[in-house]
Amino acid sequence: MKKKLLKNLVDELVSINNNNQMKKILTAILTPKELEDIPIRLEILKLLKKGVSQREIAEKLGVGIATITRGSREIKTGNY
Repeated sequence: MKKKLLKNLVDELVSINNNNQMKKILTAILTPKELEDIPIRLEILKLLKKGVSQREIAEKLGVGIATITRGSREIKTGNY
């Protein structure tokens, strides 16, 4: 059931081709904290892919090393 719900979410998000509509749906389904955290996690992944050090990312984004390490693990597993 959870896999089907995730597929439904992905399908819905992929079908949106308008920035304002995407922002509205994200605001509707995510908490304010999630709206704050998810863009940071995406930025962590982007910076790691560019080769920026974990310490530099932590300082730049004000996050803990553990959060960055999680992103690093996801890159190593091929999820990004």
